[in-house]
Amino acid sequence: MYSVLLLCGGLAGITTVLFGFGGGFVVVPLMYILLIGVHGPDSTMGLAAMHIAVATSTALMIFAASLSTWRHHRRRTVQWRLVRPLVGYIAIGAVLGAAAAVSLSGGWVRWVFIGYLGLTIADAILRPGFLHQASEEVRPMGRLVTAITGLFIGVIAAFLGVGGSVMTVPLMRRRGASMTAATAMANPLSLPMAVSGTATYVLLSAGDTALGTWYAGMWICVPC
Repeated sequence: MYSVLLLCGGLAGITTVLFGFGGGFVVVPLMYILLIGVHGPDSTMGLAAMHIAVATSTALMIFAASLSTWRHHRRRTVQWRLVRPLVGYIAIGAVLGAAAAVSLSGGWVRWVFIGYLGLTIADAILRPGFLHQASEEVRPMGRLVTAITGLFIGVIAAFLGVGGSVMTVPLMRRRGASMTAATAMANPLSLPMAVSGTATYVLLSAGDTALGTWYAGMWICVPC
């Protein structure tokens, strides 16, 4: 099992650095399948498997996004003027998304995850902008659009553990950014979501005596 975790963890890290997203789409299904396989679907862990997977994925993004952000910052590929306005709204949205995920059953979260994965693939292929050639100048967003977009990204990213980059990369592409620039901006935008979302998951799970400190990936060293 640890070999599988090592392989998939490496794959998640590679996709995060290269494309700015992909880690959550690898980690969440992996953690869910492993928990169900090891503990059984009717166990305490099995019933909370989707919540654990989402929270673990959110926590892992802190490390992946931090390292990738520093890498892109040193290469001067991050356009901070476009990143800064979204940071606070994404962080607030992540708190709301994590709280919503905890309040719902794992079955609901799982089906929303499956549906969003399908929509993301279809959106990148069918809607114009993502696959088209970038323009010379990235078009900024107005204040209201920035607020709504940031909150939406934070809510969905923390709720599903997929990271805000799965939305910010297509967003920046459609605003005219090259794939390199969109990827560079995606990681610093994932960081506030990861920090706020993980903190919310940890705080809301503190009173769960049945599972203990099972959120945010810390459980894995004990039951496995």
